[in-house]
Amino acid sequence: MSVAFRRESDDEHLEPKYELPIPPGPNLVTERGLAEIEARIAALDAQLAEPMEDEARKKVQRDARYWLNRRATAQLVPTPDGEEVAVGTRVTYTRDGDTRTILIVGHDESDPDTNRIAFTAPLVRAMLGSVEGDEVTLEGGQILSIMGIEPA
Repeated sequence: MSVAFRRESDDEHLEPKYELPIPPGPNLVTERGLAEIEARIAALDAQLAEPMEDEARKKVQRDARYWLNRRATAQLVPTPDGEEVAVGTRVTYTRDGDTRTILIVGHDESDPDTNRIAFTAPLVRAMLGSVEGDEVTLEGGQILSIMGIEPA
């Protein structure tokens, strides 16, 4: 019999549900980042304790697996001394005449809207290890100047 005439179940047409992707590389976190992971796990545990439909429960369980993995692989960075650009430092720099201050954080705590940038971002990777007064050349040839570094 042709496949065109075969009755398929409705489940065969559903989009597959994938696990949340784990970012490559080390899972460096600040103290704040570790606290955020713990808070997310606690919130998800509270949700799982409540009654909910199967599909909603599967989604919460998937999120919980992600955050449990992130907690298990978290590498707490030591508090930086502020002498050089590192995870956990607040960095002020100038680029093309604009001055900007960012906080360098772990992947899961990054939020560009609040100037919290992950250590994996190309801009930050170029800055890591720099000290105040250094000029850093970015991939596109732009140059930025490190104006200030402080522990966050």
